[in-house]
Amino acid sequence: MFTGIVEALGLVTDIVRAADNMRLTIASPQIAPGLKLGDSIAINGTCLTAVELTATSFAADAVPETLAKTNLGDLVEGSQVNLERPMRADGRFDGHIVQGHVDSIGTVVGVDPEGDGRRISIEVADPIRRYIVDKGSVTVDGVSLTVAALAEHGFQIALIPHTLEVTILGQRQIGDRVNIEIDVIAKYVERLVGERT
Repeated sequence: MFTGIVEALGLVTDIVRAADNMRLTIASPQIAPGLKLGDSIAINGTCLTAVELTATSFAADAVPETLAKTNLGDLVEGSQVNLERPMRADGRFDGHIVQGHVDSIGTVVGVDPEGDGRRISIEVADPIRRYIVDKGSVTVDGVSLTVAALAEHGFQIALIPHTLEVTILGQRQIGDRVNIEIDVIAKYVERLVGERT
């Protein structure tokens, strides 16, 4: 389980595509030394497994299902990515429950200055919108955020300068695709209520 609090930015240093799979090598001097082979790590909110390690980098594989459901296939050498290791059982819970299971890809349709921060508008597919509530939690590219407002075809997030500086959300522009994970509690509630009706 993750919390959506990004620990570090990583740098994609190598991408190897074979058949429908992709292996990413990511440089992260802050994260790599603490990883063990087989550890989980969230890359832009996508839970992957560390399959190769060096003192300053790690590699992870993305299979066709992952590439179809996330924006990891958009990465190129030189891309920055949000990184988070799983929450420790004795850790502090700062964000919200994040599984690292991307539900959908959203599209950035607006980027507007707002005070010292920025308001980003994201369009999402119809099946996902019903789970997004005003002032509820949502994960965008692995970042735990509060929904600032609902829109006809999606939602808006309001980003403070710190978030813009320490995550890739500060680089997002109109047309960019972003990973969306809805609040898992909403999915469980829907399933339980549905079974009782």
